[in-house]
Amino acid sequence: MVKLAQNLKTVLLLGLLTGLLLAIGGFAGGRTGMTVALAVAAVMNLGAWWFSDRLVIAMTRARAVQPGEAPALEAMVRELAQAAGIPAPRLFITPDPSPNAFATGRGPSRSAVAVTQGLLGLLPQREIRGVIAHEIAHIRHRDVLISSVAATVAGAILWLASMARWAMIFGAGRSDDEDRGGGILGMLVLAVLAPLAAMLIQMAVSRSREYAADAEGAAISGDPRALADALEHLHRGIQLRPTVNATAAPVHHIVHPFRGGGLMSLFSTHPPVEERVRRLRALGGARDGGRGR
Repeated sequence: MVKLAQNLKTVLLLGLLTGLLLAIGGFAGGRTGMTVALAVAAVMNLGAWWFSDRLVIAMTRARAVQPGEAPALEAMVRELAQAAGIPAPRLFITPDPSPNAFATGRGPSRSAVAVTQGLLGLLPQREIRGVIAHEIAHIRHRDVLISSVAATVAGAILWLASMARWAMIFGAGRSDDEDRGGGILGMLVLAVLAPLAAMLIQMAVSRSREYAADAEGAAISGDPRALADALEHLHRGIQLRPTVNATAAPVHHIVHPFRGGGLMSLFSTHPPVEERVRRLRALGGARDGGRGR
């Protein structure tokens, strides 16, 4: 039920984002402007999705784990991928001292999971297993593709909003321009609020995928509490040592790689760790006899 609810939420959010694009496209650039904006955004974001594994590996300076180099970790990845019913992803280690892990790739047949040196030095094997299960859940759900689609639509909205700002500068959008949806006030609202709304919806899509990956990862590993413990340890570790090697390529970190909080949490790609832990503890309640930590 948890996974179904998050998947439905993702569909609704993507529908809302698409509806916003259609409304703004008709207002700012008409059908032609909307088509051009969507095409440009699609080329940029879906191109990044297609090459996501190569981009991320290069940008994070990750190195492939050679056969036999880390037998316990390699066996863990194979076991969890088999439990998820997907091919085992390629395994990488990055030199980042900040504790984290991520999944990338355009689909289960071409995917990669990477862990940082910081994570390997911080977590015990049981918690690493929970982390790997979470990342494999992202791969199984094709979350890199979903995020790329959301980024494409949001990018088109940003493009159209930029067109609206230029139209205002050069005198478009006056009250006699009735066939364009009319009015300098409407153009101003479009230029300011549309990008904000698109960004908020895009981030909400990303957060919904994290909740879904938590639930699926817990099911794959059979140990929700291990993932909950790992999230707490990783969150504290990143507060002490944020990442030094961020990437804008399509990737799903298990925890947000930077410090954050307050109002900025609205723009975060990840839900609050406390809420994720609470949900995982609830999933593992029967196993733990209903006790929290």
